[in-house]
Amino acid sequence: LAMPESMSKERRALLRASVFGNIKILIPMLSGTAEINQTLNFIAAARVGLDIDGLAYNPAVQIGGMIEIPAAALSLDVFVKKLDFLSIGTNDLIQYTLAADRNNARVRQYYDQHHPAVLHSIKRVADAANKAGKKVSVCGEMAADPLTALLLAGMGISEFSLSAPSIPV
Repeated sequence: LAMPESMSKERRALLRASVFGNIKILIPMLSGTAEINQTLNFIAAARVGLDIDGLAYNPAVQIGGMIEIPAAALSLDVFVKKLDFLSIGTNDLIQYTLAADRNNARVRQYYDQHHPAVLHSIKRVADAANKAGKKVSVCGEMAADPLTALLLAGMGISEFSLSAPSIPV
């Protein structure tokens, strides 16, 4: 959102690629209504530009939001109303919720994926998405931990994204 002109080509390219396969656009670091509206307006403008240029795209491309900052987890009504799906970015959500960076030795001990505040936030997102009939996924290290993945599935998470080396486990 900070570089709308430079991202214009990328938005058009994503939409144009949609005629060759099923793609979804996931928008990171959204915190609320203004950013969601700005994002959707940029995508709508890209669609209009493609229409003017006579270039094909799939008009049903889904637009989703990444829930990775506490403000997003507390603003779910607008997310489920305006977006097609949600994805919970657990690494950042944990870091920002607990003010603890897992890569900083001075505060790493406070980074706890099972902290009640983190689990409550994830459950709130899953409940809101499921109630609205929207898909909700999880990405990050929590998805790669088999026992935690079971916990997340029990909370209503339907999809998991993890790095390739974590898949066999």
